[in-house]
Order: sequence, then C-alpha cells, then structure tokens
Amino acid sequence: MFQGPFRQTKGKGIVPLTICPSHFRTVKTLSNVISMDDRTIKGQSLKAGVRDRRYAIRFPFAADVEIIDMESGSRASGVTSDLSLGGCFVCTSKPLAIGTRVRITMIRKNQTVEALAVVRILKPRIGMGVEFIDMERPYDEVLRRWIDQVRHNR
Repeated sequence: MFQGPFRQTKGKGIVPLTICPSHFRTVKTLSNVISMDDRTIKGQSLKAGVRDRRYAIRFPFAADVEIIDMESGSRASGVTSDLSLGGCFVCTSKPLAIGTRVRITMIRKNQTVEALAVVRILKPRIGMGVEFIDMERPYDEVLRRWIDQVRHNR
C-alpha cells in the first residue's frame, strides 16, 4: 500500500491524491499540473526540469518557516510563498544547497506542520524549493486543511 500523496488504482496505476475532478471548480485549475506524458507526446525533451516533476497543484500560502539541516545542524528561517501536498517554496536570505535533507517546521495561526524534506531548487538570495519526503499523520492532516482552505477561498 502506498502512503503519502499517491494512491494505487486498478486501471491507472499510481496517481496523485490531489488530482481528483471533484476538488476542482473549473478545468482551468488543472493547467497548474504538467504531465510527463503530455511533454513526450508534444515532442519535447525527455529531460525533466523541476517544474515538470511537480505532481501537486501549488497554492499561494504564507507561513513562518524554520528549517534545520539534518547533517550540519545549521538553521534557516523564512516564509513560504506557495504550498502543495508535495512541498513548498521558502523565501529566505540564506537558502541551503540543493540536495540538503532538512527538517522543516511551518507555523500559521497557532497550527504547525513538520516534515522531513529535501531542497530541490535554489534561488540565491531569494529562497529554496523543498519537497516533502516524510510527514506524520497529524501534520499531514493540518497540511491538507491548509490547502483545502486556500482552495475553497479562491
């Protein structure tokens, strides 16, 4: 059984939990997700950029963030600019290196989400994109509530 943002289906294999037609109000919302199948059908390069590997829709979202490098113990703080079930972008003046494994803590309105994550994108002096790799159930539930609130307020 798969855990996290994916689920196993009989006809389609493994699919992201966030891609469910009942969650979307218009087809336009689906344009935020890029499918690798669409890229290869259109004859584009098979090399996947970071944007092409995303599997969850991102939403604008601001939460205070504390990040700890799991290897060195160094810390960074910042604010999220967007959030999805798969990760977030953290605006910080001291982003960590790509591939760094981190513990991320996001706080908004007295609610906390903690996860193990990996830095996937680095934008010097702007911030870093992180992918969540492990999150305990209580934090996952808070994350899903945050995303549902943002989705319904659009």
